[in-house]
Amino acid sequence: MPPVARRIVQQWHHPTLAGQILLRPVSWLFALLIVARRAAYGLGLKRTRRPPMPVIVVGNLTVGGSGKTPLVGYLVERLAAAGWQPGIVSRGYGRDGARALRVGAETTVAEAGDEPLLLYQRTQRPVAVGADRASAVALLDDCDVVVADDGLQHYALARDLEIAVIDGESGLGNGRLLPAGPLREPQTRLAQVDFVAVRDGEWPRAWRFRVCPGEACRLTDGVRCRLDAWHDTHVHAVAAIGVPERFFGQLEDAGLEVTRHGFPDHHALQPADVGFDDGDPILMTEKDAVKCRAFADDRMWAVAATVEDRDGLGEAVCARLQATGRNRGSPTS
Repeated sequence: MPPVARRIVQQWHHPTLAGQILLRPVSWLFALLIVARRAAYGLGLKRTRRPPMPVIVVGNLTVGGSGKTPLVGYLVERLAAAGWQPGIVSRGYGRDGARALRVGAETTVAEAGDEPLLLYQRTQRPVAVGADRASAVALLDDCDVVVADDGLQHYALARDLEIAVIDGESGLGNGRLLPAGPLREPQTRLAQVDFVAVRDGEWPRAWRFRVCPGEACRLTDGVRCRLDAWHDTHVHAVAAIGVPERFFGQLEDAGLEVTRHGFPDHHALQPADVGFDDGDPILMTEKDAVKCRAFADDRMWAVAATVEDRDGLGEAVCARLQATGRNRGSPTS
């Protein structure tokens, strides 16, 4: 994280008078821009494109990780089990170029971004990426529903259902808009979405879910192993995600002796980042594993992220989608 960005984030948690004097006016300007942008779409001054199939947007109000990507993967699996033919669309953060691209078996992290490639490998469903989400959705013409990973604020793409994801530990931070706080839109936006999903916590009218570590898969040959096989064993834990400490804590809770190696979100891991010379196992998130397969060795394992749907969000989304009547195929309930 650049030093300026780091100082801004510090202001969210430990505000100073000087910092607030600088950031609050910019935050007020940001609020005006949000209102003007929403009005432009509402008045038709900016174009909103509606694909022929229904679109479900899974996003959040805050910057940083909140569990969106694992939840997208889970919802896609539930939709497929209910008889739909789901696809996934994403901006593809950090990818080379902005042109819409359909992800394939030969697509690289540089071309797609780490999270879209992870979702493609994890769900085995069609995935498309592009700064213009509507153009990316057009590449998913063999799907009858599309789930957007992030994009709650991308109003150029019309949507049928919106799911706002909240991190139950950090909530909405200090409740202020960027840059004085972590909010991309005002808190009142939550009243406009169809579902509020909260990870690891409670929130008014929210559907609760957890993201738990599952089995580990060796990057070189796909061999699977339970985490308890490393109980009381020293491992290196590598994470370049929004909140690396959460992954480290999960491994420690499973009884592993962990040396933590945290990197900024979406960091492009290189051999030097995992060049530990003690021969101990190296455990990483699935999101990070897609960046390491080209230079992986037998020490490297990807720990699966499994979603525990505590209140039946997946079933509720399938039922609400069926009720929209916008299905192109013949899904079964």
